[in-house]
Amino acid sequence: MIPAEAGRPSLADTAGADARTARNKPHLAVVGATGAVGSVLLGILSERADVWGEIRLIASARSAGRKLTVRGEEVEVVALGEDAFDGIDVAMFDVPDEVAAQWVPVAVSKGAVVVDNSGAFRMDPDVPLVVPEVNAHTARVRPRGIIANPNCTTLSMIVALGALHAEYGLSELIVSSYQAVSGVGKAGVDTLRAQLSAVCGTELGAKPGDVRRAVGDTLGPFPAPIALNVVPWAGTLQEDGWSSEELKVRNETRKILGMPELPVTATCVRVPVLTTHSLAVHARFENEVTVAGAHEILAAAPGVVLCDDPAEEEYPTPSDVVGTDPTWVGRVRRSLDDPRALELFVCGDNLRKGAALNAAQIGELLAGELRK
Repeated sequence: MIPAEAGRPSLADTAGADARTARNKPHLAVVGATGAVGSVLLGILSERADVWGEIRLIASARSAGRKLTVRGEEVEVVALGEDAFDGIDVAMFDVPDEVAAQWVPVAVSKGAVVVDNSGAFRMDPDVPLVVPEVNAHTARVRPRGIIANPNCTTLSMIVALGALHAEYGLSELIVSSYQAVSGVGKAGVDTLRAQLSAVCGTELGAKPGDVRRAVGDTLGPFPAPIALNVVPWAGTLQEDGWSSEELKVRNETRKILGMPELPVTATCVRVPVLTTHSLAVHARFENEVTVAGAHEILAAAPGVVLCDDPAEEEYPTPSDVVGTDPTWVGRVRRSLDDPRALELFVCGDNLRKGAALNAAQIGELLAGELRK
């Protein structure tokens, strides 16, 4: 008889196999690891399938030496520099545009494929703009060694829109965004909290200018008070009165869907919400649409949750979906005047799918491709 232990690997064999598996996994660098999106990314990397060997955390020199937790282990942050990319296969960047423009080419020159969350390379024709649920195939063609992550506003709607486009054929898009203050980083969050403290428990908001006077110099990154208010502006001023955020929605949607002539109009509004962007979407298609058909498509679409029963007061709101990964869709209606148009309301956490999660998903595509 064969002993029960015969043919089973020993503990030493198992340990050796685990070590070899770890060596075969590509090595990842997270650049901007101490920022808001970087912190969310570390959590996501700890939650999802472990496809990485080493995860190296990189930040500015002032953050070097800090220890952050990823995959249950404390990892020391190293300073951004050329040597930081030695032995790295994939580098995920979440840094300002000017920092990305300087350091992304350095990481590529050291042999890494870069997933960049800044706006520095999104519209470069040699850099794919990737949303894995919509156009994962484009990630394989990257002449510059860079894959761009779309803007958080675009990402908050494009997964749902891509699913509808695949069935009906999108022909025109009109959107109004309701963007959370975390879209401009910690300064936006701090400003809203400070302003809320100034107005909470008062009668402010009943007279012209009283909120502005109360918050005084605490406007932060916003051109007007954000507490008890909405601000019809996000981004920087561009030609003919458009904002940079509005043009990002237009240009990125066109590139992701491979439709360079698609008519797109966006109005971007900042609202007093900490995290999670929302958009009201008017989408016109080549073919006639039905609510039942749209429901069927959205309910089956990866990365989408359909929450649409107005009779039961069921529809997504930012405070209900914050901290979750999917794009949430509700208020689906066929246009009263156009049988080829749909109206819908979407919500998506701008720090998760709107930034960190999408980067992690792209990284997983690369990990499968680059596995040694």
